[in-house]
Amino acid sequence: MSKREDRTGRRRKGSWYGIALVALGASGAPLLAHHSFATYYMEQDTIEVEGDIVEFEYKNPHAWVYVAGQEPFGSRKTYAAEWASRAQLGRDGITKQTLRTGDSVRIWASPNRDPNDNRIRLKRIERRSDGFKWGQQNRRDSR
Repeated sequence: MSKREDRTGRRRKGSWYGIALVALGASGAPLLAHHSFATYYMEQDTIEVEGDIVEFEYKNPHAWVYVAGQEPFGSRKTYAAEWASRAQLGRDGITKQTLRTGDSVRIWASPNRDPNDNRIRLKRIERRSDGFKWGQQNRRDSR
């Protein structure tokens, strides 16, 4: 009996299938993580949201800023603003301590293609309390 056969004389395929499955999954992961913003957001349009940060996720593949703001017709809505990667933000001087829960901010963003989806793509952000700004050219200005 060879090492590739079990006691019944059948070939063991499980280990090869497992290796192939892991390799396939690992190779496809980066493809799922990266996407064109234009697939989900109307890049040519810009909306403004003013409100308070309820959460800041400094993570990859993109950071997220959650802002509780007002909709145009008065009801409160929490927007999930997709930002850049940690590496890109780090180059711009943005750290996980840059934004805090409760910070009052104004953001400019591309709206979602699905009007029922609260996700938007952050293009620019300002915090008036200290003059912090990050803009479309990915430059931080903290006068």
